[in-house]
Amino acid sequence: MSTNNVVDLCVIGGGINGAGIARDAAGRGLSVLLCEKDDLAQGTSSRSGKLVHGGLRYLEYYEFRLVREALIEREVLLNAAPHIIWPLRFVLPHSPGDRPAWLVRTGLFLYDHLGGRKKLPGTRSLDLRRDPEGAPIKPEYRKAFEYSDCWVDDARLVVLNAVDAAQRGAQVLTRTACVSARRDGDMWRVELRDARDGATRSVSARALVNAAGPWVSEVIGRAGAASTRKVRLVKGSHIVTPKFWDGAHSYLVQNHDKRVIFINAYEGDKALIGTTDVPWDGAPERVTISSEEIDYLLSAVNRYFRRPLRRQDIVQSFAGVRPLYDDGQGNPSAVTRDYVFDLDDSAGAPLLNVFGGKITTFRKLAEHALQRLRPTFPNMGEDWTASATLPGGDIADADMTRFVAHLQSRHSWLPRDLTRYYAQTHGSRTAQLIDGMSSLAGLGQQFGPNFYEAEARYLMAHEWAETADDILWRRTKHGLHMSTAQIATFEAWLDSRVMKFA
Repeated sequence: MSTNNVVDLCVIGGGINGAGIARDAAGRGLSVLLCEKDDLAQGTSSRSGKLVHGGLRYLEYYEFRLVREALIEREVLLNAAPHIIWPLRFVLPHSPGDRPAWLVRTGLFLYDHLGGRKKLPGTRSLDLRRDPEGAPIKPEYRKAFEYSDCWVDDARLVVLNAVDAAQRGAQVLTRTACVSARRDGDMWRVELRDARDGATRSVSARALVNAAGPWVSEVIGRAGAASTRKVRLVKGSHIVTPKFWDGAHSYLVQNHDKRVIFINAYEGDKALIGTTDVPWDGAPERVTISSEEIDYLLSAVNRYFRRPLRRQDIVQSFAGVRPLYDDGQGNPSAVTRDYVFDLDDSAGAPLLNVFGGKITTFRKLAEHALQRLRPTFPNMGEDWTASATLPGGDIADADMTRFVAHLQSRHSWLPRDLTRYYAQTHGSRTAQLIDGMSSLAGLGQQFGPNFYEAEARYLMAHEWAETADDILWRRTKHGLHMSTAQIATFEAWLDSRVMKFA
């Protein structure tokens, strides 16, 4: 059945940029429709290194403006979503054969001071022969630096932006593709198709934002438009292994080719290792890690750590395509991570194409995008997101330790580990998830560690989750902690529920 509606802004792409733009626009009073051909964050935005960071290595390419903006945003986001973003300390062992120590220390000095750091502790030097952080490191590495960045649950960041957009009036359509778009006078006529049943609908919009990430050029073609700008696809791959050091800190190591590899504490007992930078010419949805990339990552880790990692240690791997703005650089690692807009408003209703960007700067990107569209919407609200929390993030002083203790005291029937998990996944929205419950039995069937039926129902009712992958790998990371049999049990439960309501 075909329906029609009129909105101020139609946003194509449910990754971090699209969700951020939809949220910002809805908060300014615009009517917004966000469409995503798959699940929210199903592409690049759930396959990152899961960091909110300034990009220490970008200093080497003189990207001072980008690093400064990212460092400022790091603390803005830490205040906005302390339940899914938290501080992380990185230990950088120094290799005399690579960058000289003075250069690394100079870079870290700039990193500490460029962004007006307030909350996060600064850099310190370590003696790896004496300090506990050196215990897993090979004895030939004697010196290290420790600095601060932040961890982020990347897919949840996208979902919570979409939740906030919807709460402010936006329509969020997942598994709904933009089939075509054409200008019709001073409006865009956008044709959408629901992937579930093939149903189509037509939407009229006063402006169109193309935030399709790796598919940005494809959407430009569907809109019958053209752009002199291009996107460059670069594959980044990660592996997940059991954690092989003690402590909450992470590591950053320099490889022989001058690239840096993050070795992040992940999900409590895991390590997330990445990333690679490999040109990608194939379809973005078909990206996979290669055998050569696995060898590359293992080699980088084994150069520094006493206990060698092997292929059989890998419990998960994933790859994503980063849609970088093509600035003509030959080396994929040197291609800018900055974002670029292409505004086509010469033939009527505006089309704003978004090239590049990174998770850390999504909020600023969205703010800049709306500023570019102000001539079309002169009466819309002013910038507002810099001081706003994301859903679940309204936690006093962004103090998660105090919030977890408060949650535990109010719901003493919740096991301590489950309380902490709910707090660091749903924040203040935990109250909505467990509303009316007073015992563990009220959460329903248990599918895995800290994973109960109540959460699955909540994610389907409030966060557009439909499939097992939506729930186990994007809305949460339960899949990493479940056996094959447990996952099968959950899939059977989900299938029976879908059949019941079909």
